[in-house]
Amino acid sequence: MVITSTQKLTFEEYLNYQGESGVCYELYRGNLIEMPTPTAIHIKICEFLVYQFRRFFAAHNLALVAIVTTAVRTEENSSRIPDVVICTQRLWEQVCAQPGSAVLDFEEKPLLVIEVTSQNWRDDYIRKRAEYDLIDIPEYWIVDPTRPKIRVCSRPENETSYSHQEFLPGERVQSVQFAEFILSVNQVLAPPLVEDLIREEQARLQQLGQENLQLEQQNVQLEQQVNSERQRAERLAQRLREMGVDIDTEL
Repeated sequence: MVITSTQKLTFEEYLNYQGESGVCYELYRGNLIEMPTPTAIHIKICEFLVYQFRRFFAAHNLALVAIVTTAVRTEENSSRIPDVVICTQRLWEQVCAQPGSAVLDFEEKPLLVIEVTSQNWRDDYIRKRAEYDLIDIPEYWIVDPTRPKIRVCSRPENETSYSHQEFLPGERVQSVQFAEFILSVNQVLAPPLVEDLIREEQARLQQLGQENLQLEQQNVQLEQQVNSERQRAERLAQRLREMGVDIDTEL
């Protein structure tokens, strides 16, 4: 943890603080902390997780959002910036309507936060875990591509603090709150480009659309054949009646 200034700020001052352009700052007990520039793999992991959560929420019709670069107030004069924040759409809209920095205050708790470890990995495992636990965030993921593993922290029923479970390469990580949200640990730690996933999804949709079109065309052809056979049978019946054959009696 590198403190960037000896000047202490209140939480309200932090909300309107204008630092160096393009730099994100956390606040820890009044001290500004400059966030390290993320590595490429750090960015890829965050983008992958956001994409997967958004697909999951859409598929299950959940009014939730997955967002990045959004701070969470953890103490009177402390504010952390998790790599990924999961919260309700209603809460996110409230935050968007507020002036100043995008920060979830004490009464605006997220459902889940994710930190992808970097140079300050000790903060993720110790200090931030304690802060997120203190304000009762239900679930906290630590994605650690260097060790490598994913730690999922949550609070069991009737317990007063986090416990955790670790997921290793070759295993599948599962959310505590969203039991159907399951990902390959290998894929999280070394994710594909989201753009490639979108292209694959579009290709599948196009293939599905083509298959549906073919089925519709086959149904139309079958219906035309059925109608043609029905018309032929009706013409034959009419011809037999004209010849004096009582079709009903003969049948």
